[in-house]
Order: sequence, then C-alpha cells, then structure tokens
Amino acid sequence: MTSESGSRTTELFDPAVLAGPAPAPPPGFLVRAAAHAGDVAAYHRLRRETFVLEQGLFAGSDRDDLDDDPRTVVLVAAAPDGAVLGGVRLAPATDGVDLGWWTGSRLVVDSRSRHGGGIGRALVRAACAYAESHGVLRFDATVQAPNEPMFTRLGWVRRDDVVVAGAPHVLMQWPLDRIERLVRSTKSVLAQVLAPLDRDPDGLGGNGFRGDDGAPVPGSDLVAACDAIVPAMVQRDPEWAGWCAALVNLNDLSAMGATPVGMLDAVGAPNRSVLTRVLRGLAHAGRMWNVPILGGHTQLGVPAALSVTALGAAAEPIPAGGGSAGHDLRLTVDLRGRWRPGYTGQQWDSTSTCTSEELALLGSFVRRARPAAAKDVSMAGLAGTVGMLAEASGVGAVLDVARIPRPAGPTMGDWMACFPGFAMVTADRPGRPTPPSGPAVSAVCGELTTRPGVGLRWPDGMITNAVHGTVTGLGRA
Repeated sequence: MTSESGSRTTELFDPAVLAGPAPAPPPGFLVRAAAHAGDVAAYHRLRRETFVLEQGLFAGSDRDDLDDDPRTVVLVAAAPDGAVLGGVRLAPATDGVDLGWWTGSRLVVDSRSRHGGGIGRALVRAACAYAESHGVLRFDATVQAPNEPMFTRLGWVRRDDVVVAGAPHVLMQWPLDRIERLVRSTKSVLAQVLAPLDRDPDGLGGNGFRGDDGAPVPGSDLVAACDAIVPAMVQRDPEWAGWCAALVNLNDLSAMGATPVGMLDAVGAPNRSVLTRVLRGLAHAGRMWNVPILGGHTQLGVPAALSVTALGAAAEPIPAGGGSAGHDLRLTVDLRGRWRPGYTGQQWDSTSTCTSEELALLGSFVRRARPAAAKDVSMAGLAGTVGMLAEASGVGAVLDVARIPRPAGPTMGDWMACFPGFAMVTADRPGRPTPPSGPAVSAVCGELTTRPGVGLRWPDGMITNAVHGTVTGLGRA
C-alpha cells in the first residue's frame, strides 16, 4: 500500500480475523499452499466478503499488485472436504530481485469459523514457517494496533508505529534467527574449549593472529592451516571430501596471503574403496592447485575420517584482526557453479570445474590486494565469517544485503548460510584500489562499525541483527 526505497509494505491482518459472530467452532482443518486456481479464487472471495462488503475497507475490490506477482504464495486453511476456511499471502517486499525480505498480508478467516478454531493463528504460524524454510531473512507484517497483543503472543516483535490508510498500525517482524543459530552451532564454544591451548604465547596463532584461519609458524615465514572434514561427508562422498579437504585449507592460506607449498593428510577409512576415493579426490586437488601432498597418515578398518594440514609461505601474513571501524567490507566470490548434488543449500561448488590458472588467480587475490584484514567464508557462512573478522578486529559490522554478490539461483538465506566454495571477506580503507579477481566477482557490500555483532541493512534503511555480539568469544586477536 505504500512504497519507499523500492520496497512494498502491505497492510496485514485486520480485526475481522478475530471479530464477528460464529455459531460454532470450525471442523478440523489443514494449512497448506493453495493447490489450484479454485483455492486461490475461494481465498479472494473470502477477502472480498470481509474487507469490501463486511468492513468497507476497500471500494469494490481489495486486489492489488501483489495478487499479480508470480512470486506471491497463498496459504489456505482447508476443511476435510476441501472448503477454504481462511488464507494468507506472502511475497517478496522488493520489486525485481528477491533479497530475502518478505511480507505477509491479507490474512482472512471465514466469518463462520473465526471463534474457537485457531485458524488465524495457525495461518500466521504457517506463514512464518514457510518464510524461514524458503530462505527468507526478514519477514514483516503491518498490523492494526488492536491486533498487536496477539502477534506479540505468537512471538512477533514490534519495530515501529506507522499509519496506514489513516489508521494506526504497528510494523512487526517475525524474529528469523537462522544465521544466529548457525553461528552458535559452529563457533560459539570455541573460546571455552580452546582455553587450554591459549596459555602459550604462541598458542592459537599468537599475538595478532589469535584464532585466525592459519597460524604463523614461530621462527619462520611459514603459515600452517588445518581442517577436518565431517565424517558423514567422507563416508557419503569420499572423492568430494578429498577435494574439499584441500580446498578449505588452501582457502585458509589464501586468506592469510600465503603461497601454498605443500599438504599433509590424515585419513581413516572402513575399507579400501572409501580410502581410494578419498585419496583420489585429494590427489586431483593437489594437481589442480599445483600443491604437492607431502605425506601423512593412513589407517584402514576404522570409521571414515579425514583432516589435512596445509603449509604456505608468507613473509608478512594478512591477519583477520587488522580491520578498523570505517573500513569497507568487500566480498570476493566465484559465483559460477551450482549446488553440489546432495548438498543443496549447504555447499556451492564453483571450484571443481576451474582450471589450474583460475584457481591460482583466485588463491592469490588476497596476497595481491594486501588488505588490512581478510578471512575466507567457511562453515559459519558469510555473516558469521564477517562476525569473526569484526570480533578479531575489536569492532562490529553491517552488511548491505542488496550489494552482496550472489548467484541467480540460491535464496539469500541459503547463500548467507552456505559454504560458497571460494569466497574471501576483506576489510580496508574506503576507496583503496583492488587488483583483478580473476573469475570471481568482487564488491564492497558493507563496513566495519563500532557496534558489536553483525547487522543486515535493507533497502528501506532498517538494520536487523544477524549476529548478536561476538561469534567465537576469543575476542580481539
């Protein structure tokens, strides 16, 4: 109903949802996506009966542009005989590219089914679940002021007072916390569990590199990095696991500005077949990156396990903790490729089809750019990785959602939470030139701030919290 900064804010949820006579509680119902044109037509009839004829909120029709947007999703509450008892619609808030910001609107319940059955509440809950499961990171509703208590009870959060059509409304948001949950599950325990290793002056990377992607080896120009692969992945997709074991370690060295010189592996396998495929994938990666496998340890007849240590050379490694408030945040990422089969929404494969020359260009980007701070995007996702760089630098960060480079297919939620293959976050003073990034796309998409945590800035200027406070608890590097 209103439009600002390319966004669409639509009135949601009117008193008719809760008011009006009803002779008896409704029968059982199922909330589902509208299955055919008849469901949508029945939903539109309910809207007209309620908002036009009963309440007089609209003259003639309550239809608007969202009803013609092919991205709009209609959820209906259907009785056992298929009759539509109520419905709600969801749609992206921005025209054009879907940024992961959606709104819910036009919640309606048949006047004969409004009391006792919980249809309105069920539709709201279903809309929230649909949004989260489809990669939405911000979900808004503009509700009439008398309905605020109901939404508060359902877990919605007040954001602002607004006026729609001359009536007081409240802008509310469903607190989507996908990124925060990912960060907590992958990184939040690190400070506590690593405490015994932090007692040595050179422990955990030493001063300036504490908790970094790699650790400078004391008394040398070497940088060491070590990563393990999830055992289930080693068992399920051994050759890909071998490739990824090299990839994640070489990305760590790249983020430190180091030139890789060799890798060591430790692999366990239940049988020869799994072992052979793991080593085949690792050997192929070594050839493509021109990095030798120097040796390691192999054990048969044990559960699948794989870890790799990579060594690189860097006279002056790039720290993750070198950023300052006011620095630009840049994402350099290879958008080519696809979801790895079996890992949709989790692993983006842009590297397995690269040439050796392309891998060399990608891997040398940070070394050539020499930013103030750098970190590769890993299992904590983009926002979590930005949070770790900011924490190590003693600052916070804000990401501009609309400026984040992203492939055409993935939702913003999946892209922000996945392992993106090759992706580097760097921080540096505004306007500093950057070198060519080879096949990757490189763009400034945020800045470091004085406020801890990571915020997401949307086209309407609102900033929502993606990460509250620190990520690892390790603090400043």
